Amino acid sequence: MTLHAASREALGLAEERLGEVLTDAAVSATVGEELLSVVDLLDTEIGLRRAVSDASAAPEARTGLVRRLFDGKLGEPALKVLDVVAGSRWSSPRQLVDGLESLGHSALLTAAEKAGNVDTVESQLFQVSRIVAGSPELEAALSDLAGPAEAKRTLVRGLFSGKVDPVVETLVEQVVRRAKGRGVGIGLDKLVKLAAERRERSVAYVTSANALSAEQTAQLGTKLDDLYGRPIALHVEVNPALGGGLVVRVGDEVIDGSTAGQLASLRRRLARA
Repeated sequence: MTLHAASREALGLAEERLGEVLTDAAVSATVGEELLSVVDLLDTEIGLRRAVSDASAAPEARTGLVRRLFDGKLGEPALKVLDVVAGSRWSSPRQLVDGLESLGHSALLTAAEKAGNVDTVESQLFQVSRIVAGSPELEAALSDLAGPAEAKRTLVRGLFSGKVDPVVETLVEQVVRRAKGRGVGIGLDKLVKLAAERRERSVAYVTSANALSAEQTAQLGTKLDDLYGRPIALHVEVNPALGGGLVVRVGDEVIDGSTAGQLASLRRRLARA
């Protein structure tokens, strides 16, 4: 999510208020779910989205509108966050909604953090992202612009309900609802990174030709921590097609130590010779 200056300032103010209202895991989860429900509404109601972000209207008018709409329907903690969101200046209506989505994600991950489940949430989000990435038909169904939102929600719940943490299920449902053809996998990968950042770590996606032992995984983690100068969260999957070795991706950087990668590099050098 790339925000312009006014939107970055507005999001910063809203994040401060969010931090003030998230007193425990239960409150954090409720606030996250409620904020994302407002995201869903603003996505569908163009007129309301424009009214809430209308810079020509007084901040008090915008916050009053939000209060009239949601008072009694949302809890006071979520309303306090919405007061700041509506009362701030955003660069565009769409950036307001994207900022609100970010706040909802943050609240849910805070809930996991306060409950001591953030490691589990990160791991399960990664597993879900790999399941989706490994099934083009599933990703196409979840990303289908013409697909009814309720049908997608039912599909997600059928696949993951009772099998993952409630925070994970809520986040996945919300990513699916807002995919709009952008690809659910991209949204899921962003959530994995957000969860990892909760532990002040980066994410290394490791593809290995063979399954790694616990000792090998620990050694790789230590080497990557030393290489990048910060803790690195490892997510490992096996792909025998590599022939041997590993491929490690951290952000935009790729370390290709696989047999297939080395052969490809050799072919390139020979072609240039």
